[in-house]
Amino acid sequence: MDIIVKNDYEELSKYTAGIIARTVRSKPDCVLGLATGSTPIGTYKELIRLHKEGGLDFSQVRTFNLDEYYGVGIDLEKPYEADQSYARFMYEELFRHINIRQENIHIPDGLTPSPEEFCAWYEQEIRNCGGIDLQLLGIGGDGHWAFNEPGSSLGSRTRLQALTQQTLDDNYESFYKKAGIDRADMPHFAITMGIGTILEARNIIMIANGVRKADVVAKSIEGPVTSQITASAIQLHSGGITVVLDRGAASKLKGLEHYIYVEKIKRQFGFEPAD
Repeated sequence: MDIIVKNDYEELSKYTAGIIARTVRSKPDCVLGLATGSTPIGTYKELIRLHKEGGLDFSQVRTFNLDEYYGVGIDLEKPYEADQSYARFMYEELFRHINIRQENIHIPDGLTPSPEEFCAWYEQEIRNCGGIDLQLLGIGGDGHWAFNEPGSSLGSRTRLQALTQQTLDDNYESFYKKAGIDRADMPHFAITMGIGTILEARNIIMIANGVRKADVVAKSIEGPVTSQITASAIQLHSGGITVVLDRGAASKLKGLEHYIYVEKIKRQFGFEPAD
């Protein structure tokens, strides 16, 4: 596991986008797993810049998003009709600014009449594309990945998941309050990739910023593997793992100085890609 500590959110975002860009350049038809939420926005902005100014080509890239609220959805031809959907978020923050093909975009269908059948189809589509080459992840305030709430099985697959009160509170403050939507009208369920699904990605990047994430970041990286902090499953991944943090999010790591030293030594001997 490579733990990279950057000075601030801007440096974190540029570094993370650089990893994704190298993946796209080395494998133009790669499969990317993408996340929503406030943390990846800077990364997406940098990818847009690399596309517009550096010619980063997404025309063959295929994407799978982690999750979507259940009961919320949009017509992909009219991506602004349901402001709080994660599909809307992805189109606004990334997809409409790059040259990705619509048919290569996969986002859970929050309006499916048969969640169980849809989730099985989503899993099969990932397999049909050869699996996810690089999965981008954030981490929730209670340590969850996607909508894999505390107590989710570490072997779980894509499924319909009830949301905890903390997740509802966090999402209300981040998204629904701004839109003037009452708490009672928020979706209380979501379709989410499972932990087992996420762990099958060949490579994983987990990003976090801000001191409010420091405790849960430390627990996920240095604490025991537990279903109560589903992001701790990162310790079980056997492929390439990169955790990119700003100083605030890294501040509670017991091994912080060691991680910084290892990064420095890797750069010195040419093992770490330049920013």
